[in-house]
Amino acid sequence: MRRSSVLVLILFLLFTVVSSVAQQDYVSRYDAFAGYSFLSSPKLNLFERGFNGQFGVNVRRWVAIGGDFSVFTGHSTLFPDELAPAQQAKLAPIAPLLPPGFVLAVPYDSTTYTFTAGPQLALRKFKWITLFAHPSIGGLHESVTAKPNNPILTQIVTQIIGPSQQTSDTVVFYGFGGGFDINASQHVALRLQSDFVHVNLFSGLLNGGRNSVRFSAGPTFRFGKNIAK
Repeated sequence: MRRSSVLVLILFLLFTVVSSVAQQDYVSRYDAFAGYSFLSSPKLNLFERGFNGQFGVNVRRWVAIGGDFSVFTGHSTLFPDELAPAQQAKLAPIAPLLPPGFVLAVPYDSTTYTFTAGPQLALRKFKWITLFAHPSIGGLHESVTAKPNNPILTQIVTQIIGPSQQTSDTVVFYGFGGGFDINASQHVALRLQSDFVHVNLFSGLLNGGRNSVRFSAGPTFRFGKNIAK
């Protein structure tokens, strides 16, 4: 019994020493991130590539307040079953008049902007890695340009979204995200993070909302005075 107690005490002291050595001594006042990012929306088979930038202020060693901005471009194809019921009803009288084998599918290009602001929680118990998590609440703006490749599709697109064949929408999104920094030094780290969000873009055009996943990777730069423990 005594030996077990001594062993537990030794392990506890060893763990305490290792933890204190491994913890991060320097936590900067400011963090800045910039890197490659992509946004995937499986429901629409839409994959967009782009840029993500972030800036944060560490108000405590475990919490920061900051902002996030990203921009993406991509392309996909829209099919009738992805349209809202009212838009599908517009196509019903047209369908019997289409040539045999004609496929109603409209290619399009998209550009998406996201912007968020809020808190981020960090776990700094390990010297070489920083774990973090945050709510993903903000705004999303997306513009779409249809690319009909024949006169029939051109006429249909004009009927649905207008002669410009362009439309855009801005909505609030919500979700959650997180990731980790691999700390190369006190002032530079490699960040890997992902965010899961739900958006309801083009509510009058598309059939329901969609879930999207954003992934970002790139360097993080830290500067400013050390946040006291």
